[in-house]
Amino acid sequence: MTDTLEPPDEHLVSLSKDGNLDAFNSLVDRYQSLVFTVCYRRLGERTAAEDAAQEAFLSAYRALGQFKGGSFRSWLLRIALNQTRDELRRRMRRVPTRPFDAGDPDDPAIDPPDPAADPAAALEARSLSDALERALAQLPPDQRDVVLLADVHGLQYDEIVAATGVSMGTVKSRLSRGRERLRQLLARHPELFPRSGRLHDRGDA
Repeated sequence: MTDTLEPPDEHLVSLSKDGNLDAFNSLVDRYQSLVFTVCYRRLGERTAAEDAAQEAFLSAYRALGQFKGGSFRSWLLRIALNQTRDELRRRMRRVPTRPFDAGDPDDPAIDPPDPAADPAAALEARSLSDALERALAQLPPDQRDVVLLADVHGLQYDEIVAATGVSMGTVKSRLSRGRERLRQLLARHPELFPRSGRLHDRGDA
């Protein structure tokens, strides 16, 4: 959530449409981490993700006149997802690529352990986070997208619909199947859940 004292997206978009580059740079600052993360989890390579994120912002700036309102964040993410799809198609035309690699030690996992926590708790948190990364990497891309957007980045259903370009029913279906698949994959490692013993779906309602 952005600081309530900061100008809303709508105001910055309006200024950007009038040629105010500082306003658009404020939008870049606001969403660059989110856009990079989405691109990275799609492409699995830092350099490729950085390039895709940069191109997504450039494309968004050039297409600002086509933005007719609604969630700017969702509109921007849709551009970013399209950019990663284009990159993946280019890769397939060149050479086979390695699968998504969630083990880059320079990239943070979904929930990095608190460095102030005790060593045992930190190790447990890191093990769970690593397992979750590996499980996410095994989801079909369409399911992984909606799980990440909903459960990691906190987008609402209508925002995910706008970002992915699919129907509400499809979003809910993919999210339900993705969560169920994650539970199945993580259930193979019960030692990671000493307290609860299992994962529970928080529901789609």
